[in-house]
Amino acid sequence: MPWLLLSLLTALTVATQDAWVKKYFSHLTAYDMVAYPSLYSLPLFLVTLLVAPRPSLDAVFAWCLLASLPINAIAFTLHMKAIKISPLSLTVPYLAFTPVFMILTGRVVLGETLNGWGILGIAATCFGGYVLNLAPNQHSLVEPIRSILREPGSRLMVVVAFIYSVGAVLGKKGILHSSSLFFIVAFFALFNSLIPLALWLSGKIRPRTYLRYPYKGLAAGLLMFVHALLHGYAITMAKAAYMIAIKRFSILFGVLYGGLIFKETRISIRLAGATLMLSGAVLIMVMGK
Repeated sequence: MPWLLLSLLTALTVATQDAWVKKYFSHLTAYDMVAYPSLYSLPLFLVTLLVAPRPSLDAVFAWCLLASLPINAIAFTLHMKAIKISPLSLTVPYLAFTPVFMILTGRVVLGETLNGWGILGIAATCFGGYVLNLAPNQHSLVEPIRSILREPGSRLMVVVAFIYSVGAVLGKKGILHSSSLFFIVAFFALFNSLIPLALWLSGKIRPRTYLRYPYKGLAAGLLMFVHALLHGYAITMAKAAYMIAIKRFSILFGVLYGGLIFKETRISIRLAGATLMLSGAVLIMVMGK
């Protein structure tokens, strides 16, 4: 199944992008961590937009595209801030809450409803978040919950997961009124043009910063572009829920990167928690609707 391989490669690319940006740009601001991959991938998205097949477009497509820009700008900035200030193994797993929140946003925007599998998925995801914060010699059952509240990157990533849930249903609606590939490429061509420009005009970033690490910037931009392109192709080859479920394996890859590259501790228990959260996300996306 080609879509399965493409979806797994998408997951690996997402996790690799997070690890690369954290390793080489986390000494900069969160705004710089947003702008580096955005600026260096922009030429690739613009060229692809020029050659991509253009479907029939309508007002709903335009509305979804424009509404997605500020929503994803906020989410991506907070995403970068979360991985900057906290371990990958304690931040990226909380992206599994996106499908949990999508139960609400999907119902409001798309009219999607929940069944028993979805409830089981929510329980598995929440319990996985609890396990993720278990520590040796912990005698209080509420201590893992307190750990989530104490870890700023974890708190931020829960917020990011909710914002992504809004962006995801808008993106799905936009795709239904165009095509997967065209919507994704058009979105990133606009996003990667406007967001760095807005950050520069507001004084959050300085253009000369992006000449310091050109090769690392090119790698970050290429990872962002490959991620978007793989996502666009994979989601056209299978049901969206199946593709997104496999893409969530980025959670496990992220935890492994945390241990291998950043030498983060308690990786085995965090991997167990992340696996539970991933299982819940898969249940919600594949069986819960």
